[in-house]
Amino acid sequence: MKNRYLTAIAAAALAGAFALPAVAQNLAIVNGKPVPKSRADALMQQIAKSGRPVTPEMQNQLKDEIVAREIFMQEAQKRGLDTSDDFKNQMELARQTILIRELFADYQKNNPVTDEEAKAEYDKFAAANGGKEYRARHILVEKEEEAKAIIASLKKGGKFEDIAKKQSKDPGSGANGGDLDWANASSYVPEFSAAMIKLNKGQITDVPVKSQFGYHVIRLDDVRQAQLPKFEDVKPQIAKQLEQQKLGKFQEDLRAKAKVE
Repeated sequence: MKNRYLTAIAAAALAGAFALPAVAQNLAIVNGKPVPKSRADALMQQIAKSGRPVTPEMQNQLKDEIVAREIFMQEAQKRGLDTSDDFKNQMELARQTILIRELFADYQKNNPVTDEEAKAEYDKFAAANGGKEYRARHILVEKEEEAKAIIASLKKGGKFEDIAKKQSKDPGSGANGGDLDWANASSYVPEFSAAMIKLNKGQITDVPVKSQFGYHVIRLDDVRQAQLPKFEDVKPQIAKQLEQQKLGKFQEDLRAKAKVE
């Protein structure tokens, strides 16, 4: 009798030992249905991918969220909503979106932007934007006669900034007294640039400068060497831009190779 009692206890303990791992794998049991812990792990991985830390408080919130989802899913399934055509169509679209996102993520993972590529792009930018920068002001009017009258007024002592505020048709600079801030000469239309770079500091154009926008009266305030940002300061932005360019090229290549009938 005693041996049979001990055997029963041992059997119960052994069964319990085998049951523990199964219980540990479940986050909860909702209406008799186990909710696997893997759901919480997957959700935490997604949060971590977004760059947010998963705190202990958040883990408790995640458990509540996953249990709530299970409750709502069970009710939806009870009503047969998971068999509707609308649900199936949405699931197919979601499947496509996720699969395509994984494809792009896989491509970017296996084709990262190298430091050499980023530096080469920076060097191209520096070559195009290096050299001199000009700080100029202008007054833009529609007619040549207006521009000539402004030049005459300036020669008699008129204040450039005041005339620009009153008469310039350029909404961007007019309110600031015609100030165009620092810029490379290539930033302007050719006619404007050609006239501006011939001026000395403080000098005003003797004749109106005609462009597609109208007639300009230009004053050159200052000249300096271009102030370019350091490579390390803009490297993340350059890498992101190149990453998008690579991904765009990858997409274009796939479209070009695809046989569409």
